[in-house]
Amino acid sequence: MGYGNSILEKMAMKKVLAMILAGGKGERLYPLTKDRTKPAVPFGGIYRIIDFTLSNCVNSNIRRIYVLTQYKSISLDRHIRLGWNLFSSQLGEFISPIPAQQRLDESWYKGTADAIFQNFYTLQQERPDLTLILSGDHIYKMDYNEMIRYHMAKEADLTVGTIQMPSSTSREFGVIEVDREYQVVGFQEKPEHPRTLPGNPEAILASMGIYVFNTEILVRRLIQDAKRKGSSHDFGRDVIPSMFTSDRVYAFSFWDEERVEPKYWRDVGTMDAYFDATMDLVSVIPQFNLYDFQWPIHTYYEPFPPAKTVHSEVGRTGVAINSILSGGCIVSGGRVENSILSPNVQIHSYAEVTDSIIMEGVSVGRNARIRRSIIDKGITVPEGMEIGFDLDKDRKKFTVADTNIVVVPKGMRL
Repeated sequence: MGYGNSILEKMAMKKVLAMILAGGKGERLYPLTKDRTKPAVPFGGIYRIIDFTLSNCVNSNIRRIYVLTQYKSISLDRHIRLGWNLFSSQLGEFISPIPAQQRLDESWYKGTADAIFQNFYTLQQERPDLTLILSGDHIYKMDYNEMIRYHMAKEADLTVGTIQMPSSTSREFGVIEVDREYQVVGFQEKPEHPRTLPGNPEAILASMGIYVFNTEILVRRLIQDAKRKGSSHDFGRDVIPSMFTSDRVYAFSFWDEERVEPKYWRDVGTMDAYFDATMDLVSVIPQFNLYDFQWPIHTYYEPFPPAKTVHSEVGRTGVAINSILSGGCIVSGGRVENSILSPNVQIHSYAEVTDSIIMEGVSVGRNARIRRSIIDKGITVPEGMEIGFDLDKDRKKFTVADTNIVVVPKGMRL
């Protein structure tokens, strides 16, 4: 029975087309987005943010994927080309980046809905029964089959992925209002006084930016929205609210039945959120488990040699504690604690790196000290330099986030 269901599920997935919105500027992550779009920002040592959404698709057996790009997409396009050649065109599988092409007029994408509208030709070519619309800049693991089965069981026209959050966080999210059957009856954009979950005044349903549409309904509603004067052409603000009275719209709750709590999902759109989500990975028991071999996270990984530590003299011992070390890293007589080192990082003698994210190709010189900092790719930290200890001094050179995280941008000469 299980095998038969698996075959039927694979056949059903061939009727699903995934469209990943990956064109955001990521202004709140600047300067990490100075030269790259937000989905291309490195995360967790060896990954890019978009790898998590793409891995969810592959692990859910959804293998027809368009990635809609727009701003600063070169590194993202390269990453997908080199690391995501997992698909068989002979079996009708593909992952295809689509840059903004101004097919309908001379404007860039005006909003999330307009991004799909400007790429209607892909829907006409593929003719999917269902269109799965995803965001390329969130960190989570999700079997999209569960949401699709829910969508079909409810006979919905649209299903919105949601997650329970404390009502005190409502100013950070689009808030979905539902009745007791989880049919959507309202939407609020980052409200100060949100409509809470039925029976739980302390919780809201936050939109995850994940949508399952019946494709025929999607086409109709986007055409209507394109003609609507004053629309911002956004799913949350415009399209979804217009569907409450005419269509069957339901909310799917991203919920862990065993732990009786929301599953892990993070919008890493701010520097503080990005830093906190990354640093959680070095916890003894992290909330987000990268070592789940039942749900692998795929990425492009260059053939770096294994990481190593060298020197064991008194006061000059290469050591890494509660840290992640990627391939090619050498901790040469320095100390790394509660930090993440991306590939090909060198920590030289007597250097100290604490509570920090060090990206690919960084060299930390002798006696340098780094604390609560993000050092972007290719930076050479000179011998004896201190970053993260004198914030007034750091603000004159670098970006310092609200929670006093120091960010050294890519390409800076120190």
